[in-house]
Amino acid sequence: MGKFVIRKTATGVKFNLKAGNGEIIGVSEVYSGEAACRNGIESVRKNAPQANLEDQTVADFQPAKHPKFEVYTDKAGEFRFRLKAGNGEIILTGEGYKAKSGCLNGIESVRKNATDADVTEEDA
Repeated sequence: MGKFVIRKTATGVKFNLKAGNGEIIGVSEVYSGEAACRNGIESVRKNAPQANLEDQTVADFQPAKHPKFEVYTDKAGEFRFRLKAGNGEIILTGEGYKAKSGCLNGIESVRKNATDADVTEEDA
């Protein structure tokens, strides 16, 4: 089972979503406080299972409605995803993957793990 790990940073509070094996599958932005961070976690829980998929790596891709996972390539040529909430705000981003299949597996892992993941706190 996955878990959300809340961690204080030098500039605020953020969370990571980890899979059952401990691997980080998504990271949040830095929030100003813990309450806002916990709201971000709830937004991921709510939006991830129902999010549409928008594959920006194909020609003439069709924009999907929010909430959505966007698949794109970064400057290094790796495949990445970001989860956008119903209001269009980015609430979770994934790591870079060499293959698109790995990126799509990351999205499925978020869908599977986010809904009932425990929330823990970690010292910086």
